[in-house]
Formats: sequence, structure tokens, C-alpha cells
Amino acid sequence: MSEISWTGQRSPARSVAGERQGANLADLLERILDKGIVIVGDVRVNLLDIELLTIKLRLLVASVDRAKEMGIDWWEHDPSLSSKARQKELDGQGDRELLEENRRLRERLAALEAGAEGTAERTGDGKEPS
Repeated sequence: MSEISWTGQRSPARSVAGERQGANLADLLERILDKGIVIVGDVRVNLLDIELLTIKLRLLVASVDRAKEMGIDWWEHDPSLSSKARQKELDGQGDRELLEENRRLRERLAALEAGAEGTAERTGDGKEPS
């Protein structure tokens, strides 16, 4: 009696077709990530011609490099996604930047108010000129 063993491999015809399909999928994915793809959709809920809810969906699929070329880099500033942003938050650099911006804005406001007071004094009535 002869013994038959099965190694669990696919037949050659199926294997080649599977590899070809995998290569096509890989090529397609590479093209999408290289060029980027945008999927747009709107969902509207109306009741008797009254719009109750509108949801606008926008999906961009692209590689990180391509997204940066398009000016999209929000993940670099999100502490939950970026170690640099997390470190910046821990160092308080973000707080220092905000404090510096706040100081500059206060100085600008004071200069504007001083200019407005000087104009009011020149008119002699204490009111801003119209």
C-alpha cells in the first residue's frame, strides 16, 4: 500500500494568481499613497423639508511625505501622537510661547489704547472723534 502525504501548499496555478493579485494590490496602494486620494461625502437628515442634521465627511488617504507636501502635519503637534509635541508640552515650551505671545498682544493693546487716548485729548472733549 502506498502512503499519500499532503504538505498544505496551494496548487501552483492558485499560488501564481494570488501573487499576481497581491502585486496588483501593492501597486495600487503605492499609487494611492504616492498621489493621495480624497473621498468626500455629505449626510443630511431632513424631516418635512427641514434640515435637522448635516454631517460632512472628508477622508484623505496619502503617505506622510505627500501629506506634508500638501501642508498637512497636524499629527506633529498633537501630544498624543508625537513624542516631540509631548516633550514640548513637558518642557513647558508651549506655555512659554503662549506667555510670550500674550505679552506681545498686551503691549500692542496698550499702544493702541494710548493712541486712542491721545486722539481723544486732541479733540478736547474726552471722547473719541467720529
